[in-house]
Amino acid sequence: MTNDLSIVHLITQAGPIVKLVMLMLVVASVISWTFIFAKYKEFQSAFKVTNTFEKRFWSGIDLNELSRQIGSAHHSRCGMESIFHMGFQEYKRLKEQSGMEPMHVVEGARRAMQAQYTREMDVLDNHLPFLATVGSTSPYVGLFGTVWGIMSSFQALGNMKQATLALVAPGISEALVATAMGLFAAIPAVVAYNRFSNNADRLATRYETFMDDFTTVLQRQAHVSMNEKSSGS
Repeated sequence: MTNDLSIVHLITQAGPIVKLVMLMLVVASVISWTFIFAKYKEFQSAFKVTNTFEKRFWSGIDLNELSRQIGSAHHSRCGMESIFHMGFQEYKRLKEQSGMEPMHVVEGARRAMQAQYTREMDVLDNHLPFLATVGSTSPYVGLFGTVWGIMSSFQALGNMKQATLALVAPGISEALVATAMGLFAAIPAVVAYNRFSNNADRLATRYETFMDDFTTVLQRQAHVSMNEKSSGS
């Protein structure tokens, strides 16, 4: 053993099992950061789309025109826009069918929105389980590497006649690097998971509120259409 306690030297001098543990933690950390940056952009975009759409929806714009704009081939739908589009398309399809009661038309539109809502939430929740897994298991994986490294160090010292702190310190330091790397991988993953989970819950609440409000709007429209048909006949 040498007395060089630099991080690079400690990593290169670690045993094969400890090196494997460190490699696993580095890979987990790199993947976590990739997902963190991707999810950050995804949630920023989702909030922006939601804020913009709510302003347009409550501005008094004709729903047919709003649906036409969102359904355009040049427009990429996501989040609340997709929920509205699927619900309104189903509402129009059912309303054109003869003999459909207004309640059934609205219920069909509500089911279409609920199905799209589930798909949108699946997208938002994507990769979050991985961050949760990294955040909860990385410290223990690093601890395993540390325990294994310390065991190997003491086994090597058993063959020496005299064990001093200078001989023990490098081996223990090599092992403790694994714990540090475990924490380095876990802490950002835990923070990101909590932040993104909160964002997903906030968006879910806004989506559900919109579906309730839009259902009320469709109920009014359905009854108005039915009254107009009754008056016309």
